[in-house]
Amino acid sequence: MNQTMPTTPAQDAMTLIGRILIALLYVPAGWAKITGFAGTVGYIASKGVPLPEVCAALAIGAELGLALLLLVGWKARWAGLGLAVFTFVISFIFHNYWAVPADQVMAQSTNFFKNMAIAGGLLAFAAFGAGGWSLDARRRD
Repeated sequence: MNQTMPTTPAQDAMTLIGRILIALLYVPAGWAKITGFAGTVGYIASKGVPLPEVCAALAIGAELGLALLLLVGWKARWAGLGLAVFTFVISFIFHNYWAVPADQVMAQSTNFFKNMAIAGGLLAFAAFGAGGWSLDARRRD
């Protein structure tokens, strides 16, 4: 999945800014899961997810590992795809607005559809790569 089309400096700047903004969402969330691991496991268990410790570790790997890879632009297409799948899947578990009390529907539906939009943006990184200002681009030079 190598990027073959040359990019412009404006495209490179926008993809870098996009990678930074995505990292601002995932990296602190992953770090919070490490520092509050027991609470994270409890929350995951409260949603009926099996093996909550394993799932918490997987979430940390996705949110920290894949987001940092995307941030620096190393294997960015795979990192974007992995984060997109992760975000898509967890949205149905943790923002299931169709199954919450009426007073929570608005907040949960907003979070669900924001996550769908984020997954869509991540798929664009999977499709087009990290841009010219990335480790992936330096590797091709």
